[in-house]
Amino acid sequence: AARASLQAALDDCGITTTVLDLERNESAWASCSAQNPSSGAFGLTSRNLAYIIYTSGSTGRPKGVMIEHQGVVNLLISMRHTPGLEFSDVLASVTAFSFDMAGVEFYLPLIVGARIVIAPRPVIRDGALLSGFLDRNSVTVFQATPALWRILSSTEWRNTKLKALCGGEPLEKKLASILLQKVNVLWNMYGPTETTIWSAVASVSSSELIHIGRPISNTRIYLLDGLGSPVPTGVVGEIYIGGAGVARGYLNRPELTAERFIPSPFIEGDRLYKTGDLGRYLADGNIEFLGRNDFQVKIRGFRIELGEIEARLLSHPSVREAIVLAREDQPGEKRLVAYYTAAPDADEIEVESLRSHLSSALPKYMVPSAYVKLGALPLTTNGKLDRKGLPAPEGDAYGRATYEAPVGRAETALAQIWSQVLRIDRIGRRDNFFELGGHSLLAIVVRNRIQETFGLNISLRTLFEAPTLETSAGWLALQDLTAQDNLIETGSL
Repeated sequence: AARASLQAALDDCGITTTVLDLERNESAWASCSAQNPSSGAFGLTSRNLAYIIYTSGSTGRPKGVMIEHQGVVNLLISMRHTPGLEFSDVLASVTAFSFDMAGVEFYLPLIVGARIVIAPRPVIRDGALLSGFLDRNSVTVFQATPALWRILSSTEWRNTKLKALCGGEPLEKKLASILLQKVNVLWNMYGPTETTIWSAVASVSSSELIHIGRPISNTRIYLLDGLGSPVPTGVVGEIYIGGAGVARGYLNRPELTAERFIPSPFIEGDRLYKTGDLGRYLADGNIEFLGRNDFQVKIRGFRIELGEIEARLLSHPSVREAIVLAREDQPGEKRLVAYYTAAPDADEIEVESLRSHLSSALPKYMVPSAYVKLGALPLTTNGKLDRKGLPAPEGDAYGRATYEAPVGRAETALAQIWSQVLRIDRIGRRDNFFELGGHSLLAIVVRNRIQETFGLNISLRTLFEAPTLETSAGWLALQDLTAQDNLIETGSL
């Protein structure tokens, strides 16, 4: 009855399919061999494609990454031993099917006979629901991105028997410190999609120095300089990955494949994937991940590492998460913008507090102009940070003093000039030009506008020494009075 009901349901949906009834058709297959067919007989090898998965990359144009069976099998066999999975384990699956991390969650339990429990979508974005799900199902192994671990760690949840795998994005010290108090073992996982999910793993025992460890089985990692030569210990180089996990290339993108997948100069026949990631060897041979080489930006001639600013911002006791972008919301006007979420139970964070914290350790050109507080960082469906979803800063994101209306002709006129140059609607007399996003190039524009409006020459040095509207306008008023006195003395009035 059940079989007939299922067939009828399929027919009603207009689905044409062949149903194999193992009981009714037993005579048709019982005499067949119980052995798996020989792959060689069908021309199959480990170099056949296992899947094609799309990744957008920095350009936003999807790239189809062609992963072969040898890469998947190599990863699973390696992970079976390190970090390790036993038949008695229970692994929670939370990753969207479109994200390659899901391959570990589905296939690894199968090769060892472990149990997999799949979390419903609504559970994954709610820390309380997720913690309850893990506890009810007695989960012993859990793999997630840092963003999802933060959601879970924001609750009172704790499982001292859990093996925690963190990957997909860099593991920050602050998050590692929290997780080490909540789980049994913490592993940091590293690897781009193009080298089959994970290429290096590291057991994390302290949050003082987070590294990505060493390559997994049959995988080689090289740190090379701009000329393609290996760098010595302690020197920063770009990460290149070779070995069994390297993808065949990008689907229908031969030029990009040739650019990113190169012949190895070290092992004949091997290919290296140029990751665009930076790292350095530590004294013990482990590799420290240092971010993306395309996260370096250039603003007004200065080269700036965004990760360095983020690390300093994260050291503020009231900041939980931090991201820094170079935004160009107005053509030709690029500014650093910091996005952050507050730590649990943190007091209200003043923009000036964050600015002062950064200024104490960073040069002025690396201190962001705007600071945007978010309830949570925006995430993609894969649980990664959605940088494109970060909002443009509004007026209150800049360092603003308590608003006091401009007083007098000079302050009112100067406030109008600042408003036009900085593109900020309301300027108070206590506001600081540079804390509102001003810089030396914009100061030149202000100087020229002052000359046109007041007929006075003002040096850039004066703008830096008198950066608030009140002090700058006071200087203008003084110069105006001096000019009038000179005219009286010469009899020109």
